[in-house]
Amino acid sequence: MRTPRMITAALATAIALAAGISSAQAAGDAAKGEKVFARCKACHAIEANAPKKIGPPLHGLFGRHTAAVEGFNYSDALKKADFVWSQDKLDQWLASPKTFLPGNRMAFPGVPNPQDRADLIAYLEEASK
Repeated sequence: MRTPRMITAALATAIALAAGISSAQAAGDAAKGEKVFARCKACHAIEANAPKKIGPPLHGLFGRHTAAVEGFNYSDALKKADFVWSQDKLDQWLASPKTFLPGNRMAFPGVPNPQDRADLIAYLEEASK
């Protein structure tokens, strides 16, 4: 069942795509994104050479193929996924992980607010290099 937040996020993404940009390419504020990342810290680390947690480390995420962190036990859905993490793919994932890639094990419900996602992606790009 779709919630009003999911519909709002989907509508914002559709409008951005119709305008020729993804919501991830909207102006993101990395400082605000660091605050959004607080929701992710329990399961993911961003620092170089960070240990695996419940989720894989996110350092070097952009340009990395799905299920590429050696030694991490990915779901079959992520192992079978065939894409490289980009702003657009991450935006879709963060909007609703379960909807974007059914069968993945990420329990996090997503970041429904498009600006929060843009801010988070801006932070991840900056912090994961």
